Amino acid sequence: MLELQAIILTIITASTPFLLAAIGELVAERSGVLNLGVEGMMVVGAVCGFAAAYSTGSTFLGVLAAIAAGTLLSALFGFLTLTLVANQVATGLALTLLGLGLSGIVGESFVGLPGVKLAAIYIPVLTDIPFIGRILFGQDPLVYLSFILTGVVAYLLFKTRIGLIIRAVGSSHQSAHALGYRVIAVRYSCVLFGGACSGLAGGFLSLAYTPQWIENMTGGRGWIALALVVFSSWLPWRAAIGAYLFGTVWILNLYVQPLGLPIPPQLLTSLPYLVTILALVIISANRMLTRLNTPACLGQPFVPDR
Repeated sequence: MLELQAIILTIITASTPFLLAAIGELVAERSGVLNLGVEGMMVVGAVCGFAAAYSTGSTFLGVLAAIAAGTLLSALFGFLTLTLVANQVATGLALTLLGLGLSGIVGESFVGLPGVKLAAIYIPVLTDIPFIGRILFGQDPLVYLSFILTGVVAYLLFKTRIGLIIRAVGSSHQSAHALGYRVIAVRYSCVLFGGACSGLAGGFLSLAYTPQWIENMTGGRGWIALALVVFSSWLPWRAAIGAYLFGTVWILNLYVQPLGLPIPPQLLTSLPYLVTILALVIISANRMLTRLNTPACLGQPFVPDR
């Protein structure tokens, strides 16, 4: 039972950064903006979160720094794509390269230093319940925040006027503009939210998952988060299920290798990316599923009154 509990706890920890990054990108894409810079925002959030926590000794300030870093990079992306109307795909790729390079420079002096771990929540009696206590009531705050964000986003997108405006902007920005909605302002808000979530996901990696800074420690998680948005058909709760599915695959090699099975470790390491490609191929083959919730204006630039 203890081993099973450890596996479940590891899955939750591995899945949380996927969910945080995916839920932010989902909101951005619902507004019609395709930001491929999730990996870059995550890695900058990771290094800034670690640096702030190490320098101040406060994980709270580390979390705030991670959010701020992701938000600033997303603001740069928004300025280039929404104000200057640059190509969203090219800008997103450039943002990832910028983030990886910038994180290497900022984090050079922090490599190998012991980090400050984000403390788990302890609730007397509840956390001490055998087996389920630590799983349900002993996680760190960002795990619970990821579920709260998922619920709030699901509610706002489909139950409120704000969500209706976001989906309208993503479905037809010209019609939304004709109705008087400020398309650029809506998209800026969604892009900034996505950047904050990506930065927070990176901060989780360096403050909770492995409290240290390692260059390129995101290891492609941002790309998987991007795939998760498509995998979930732009639906928040499906994104949560997908995040935990990919999180399970991600940590699979940690438990398969000690069993001594004749499986090359390189195959196990690449398994999350192979599963991502397979999931995208299956989804792409179903055109009805692909078109069902895809924002019609995804990736399309908008300039008022042109």
